[in-house]
Amino acid sequence: MRSVAVAAAVVALLAAMAAAMVTTAVQQTPTIDEPVYVGASVLYLREHDLRDNPEHPPLGKLVIGIGTEAAGVRLDRAYSGPEEAVGQHLLYASGNDPRRVMLAARLPMIVLTLLFGLVVFAFARDLAGASGGLLALGLYAFSPDVIAHGSLATLDVAAAGFVLTAAWLLWRARGRPLPYLPLAGAALGAALATKMNTLVAVPVFLVLAGVPVWSAYRRQGGAKAVLRATAAAAGVAAIAVAVVWASYLAVDPRLRWTAPPDLPSVGGLRGLAADALPLPRPYRDGMRVQFGFEDATWTGFLFGRHYQGSLWYYLPAALLVKTPLGMLALWLAGAAALVSVRRLRPAAPYVLLPAAVLLAAAMAGSRDLGVRYAIFVPVFLAVAAGCAVTFRWRWTPVAATALALFVAVSSLRTFPYYLPYSNEAFGGPSKTHLRLHDSNVDWGQDLGRLADRLRDRYAGQRVWLAYKGSGVPSGYGITASNPLSVPPGEVSGILAVSDSWIAKADPRILALIGTSEPIDEVGHSITIYRRPASGAR
Repeated sequence: MRSVAVAAAVVALLAAMAAAMVTTAVQQTPTIDEPVYVGASVLYLREHDLRDNPEHPPLGKLVIGIGTEAAGVRLDRAYSGPEEAVGQHLLYASGNDPRRVMLAARLPMIVLTLLFGLVVFAFARDLAGASGGLLALGLYAFSPDVIAHGSLATLDVAAAGFVLTAAWLLWRARGRPLPYLPLAGAALGAALATKMNTLVAVPVFLVLAGVPVWSAYRRQGGAKAVLRATAAAAGVAAIAVAVVWASYLAVDPRLRWTAPPDLPSVGGLRGLAADALPLPRPYRDGMRVQFGFEDATWTGFLFGRHYQGSLWYYLPAALLVKTPLGMLALWLAGAAALVSVRRLRPAAPYVLLPAAVLLAAAMAGSRDLGVRYAIFVPVFLAVAAGCAVTFRWRWTPVAATALALFVAVSSLRTFPYYLPYSNEAFGGPSKTHLRLHDSNVDWGQDLGRLADRLRDRYAGQRVWLAYKGSGVPSGYGITASNPLSVPPGEVSGILAVSDSWIAKADPRILALIGTSEPIDEVGHSITIYRRPASGAR
């Protein structure tokens, strides 16, 4: 009966998560990055061409392509353009229904996110029993950030989930190196074949792969133990590399590749790594593209301040805003349990170390564009939080249950607006745009909702739209003019502005909204103003 109850709870939590993600996927129009991935996925499968989106490996886009192929998406083979335009053309100018295409592209990622929920449960159950597994799964299933990005046709949650799976399999390999070490290598390879930022976790995982083998053979002699541990790590690395190669060969078995003409020149250790790694040439050139992004100067927005460059504390601060308060408390309690409860200490390197290394690397990056760059934190720390139940205090079960319910309520209150979520200490989703921008709040996801709002409340009125996103307004029936294309005095009527435009402090936008009255908002990401005629001000 206990096993049945646990299984029923797992199913219920994943069903609730699935409902939230599918609802979000249905209601949201394309975010800024999604058309690029969707367009690349179709070209990979139909044209076997790796040229689009080389800065990311193909595996995640092949998963997205499962949905687009099942939906029978039409491809205009005569169209040729940059990767940013390929997806837009596919969605809006190739005879496809953009809503249907986007839902089809998002569904495989939703399924993958749910499967990673099973890994979260299994990992935490191994460490802290069924109650710990359910607590971890509950935090994962109600995480606003995981729901938000797991319901998109993007790569962040997929990469984090594969890294977590590799860590869990390495933990299990401590007792049974076979079959878990090969499986861990495959999971690590899947992570590398999805996003290149996972490369920084490879040294950690190779050490973790060798440690149990070294421990098992150290009594037979130090040299023999080291050799066996090195062989185990090398085997895991070889399998990971093979998975990366397989992902590229699945797109193009002949691996035809021409380097982009604007490929950045990268020297030093980074250039040496891009030259020396035993990975396909398009992967290594994609690394150079990523290094070029890191060498660029980006703009950021944090707590109302618009700035150039990056802040080392941006991601911890953004996580503080966008994580439910009960979840933060359980993360801290779980991490404390991992390092203080004697039987859990061996698991700390498998749970906390990968998350710490990935977070440190992301904090050192130049793009302060959202917590999606640290999405592995709620994924790994959900497992850590499950360990909080191992404290032998009288009130531990009550406190853990109360905090988990607080997380669930906070998450349900933001439904279905998960992307702009912020916790109660920072005013909730309606205030997030005052503190953060880009994929934390406004990633272009509410164009369809704006179309519905304009039709329901502002039909027949002149509309001006300053939209930041990849969607095409006319594709959703929006007829609007660009307020930045005419002198400010000519702009009157309804003015809809993406909140990211406001956060970027564009002087033209600030001049317009400074003399307008805010009257409405859409999805906590678009603000609607009424702007009187110039003679009426």
